[in-house]
Amino acid sequence: MHILVTGAAGFIGFHTAHALLERGDSVVGLDNLNNYYDPALKAARLERLNTSDLFKFVQLDLADRNKVAELFRREKFQRVIHLGAQAGVRHSLTDPYSYVDSNVMGSLNILEGCRYNNVEHLTFASTSSVYGSHTDMPFSVHTHTDHPLAIYASTKRAMEHMAHSYAHLYRLPCTGLRFFTVYGPWGRPDMALFLFTKNMLAGEPIDIYNYGNHLRDFTYIDDIVDGVLRASDRVAEPDPSWDPQYPDTATSDAPWRLYNIGAAQPVPLMRFVEVLERELGVEAEKRYYPLQPGDVPETHADISDLARDTGYEPQVSVEEGVKRFVQWYRWYYQV
Repeated sequence: MHILVTGAAGFIGFHTAHALLERGDSVVGLDNLNNYYDPALKAARLERLNTSDLFKFVQLDLADRNKVAELFRREKFQRVIHLGAQAGVRHSLTDPYSYVDSNVMGSLNILEGCRYNNVEHLTFASTSSVYGSHTDMPFSVHTHTDHPLAIYASTKRAMEHMAHSYAHLYRLPCTGLRFFTVYGPWGRPDMALFLFTKNMLAGEPIDIYNYGNHLRDFTYIDDIVDGVLRASDRVAEPDPSWDPQYPDTATSDAPWRLYNIGAAQPVPLMRFVEVLERELGVEAEKRYYPLQPGDVPETHADISDLARDTGYEPQVSVEEGVKRFVQWYRWYYQV
């Protein structure tokens, strides 16, 4: 297939594009290569993708309406996997406009490209952050998500709504995936595992928020990519049992679906740190802080819908995943 992957120089986008190339799909990778974090890491990811004759990179901002439309007209994609976004809960507190530009306007441009160019299926990234102030665990896609705690979550929820509108109006099949705390090799430098590893190897303290009482559904990147491909391969269809008097929040009479994608095995943050300390052979100096604005104390994914519909089954334990990350980090940074 001929597939567009947005955010291809990013963490999940890079791994997804690589998996598609490995199975023989041709991939156009789109990214604006912004400086939210080290552009050199993004360039290194792209260097690996560019070794395939099936890959083509396009540097483009999702918010550029005309150039995105031109790209769709030129390439005639069969499928689109939309992973490009302005990420990060805490950064959204200081620069909210960049989230609306990328995650709302940029996503609208992707929807328009799919609409006018007969794309067979749009699979897009959402986030567990949409659950906001909910405390009923595990988080279910059949639960209403009307109380987001940060603009990042609000923009991702907006994409879910916009995708449903396009599925209803134009019968564009859309599948949304709510990611839960993804980690692994080639990860984002602003995420906890990366920051902890960097500081511990440098002999510097690590910052522990919520006084270490976080519980997170840490999900290894290979499991995430497996779920993304399974969801993309299963074109969304209308739910024949959908009832407008008792509407299901995860399905529709339009070709639209929402799924959680996680490990479904929440891990205490301090246990995560212990595993990392063991792999690095370093005991971390810890600084404790209260819960940060926009953050949530606990996440736990109910993945039963994705498992039922696609056969998704996470494979990688936290112990194995952290080990693989540390091996990559030492290789990449030669430490």
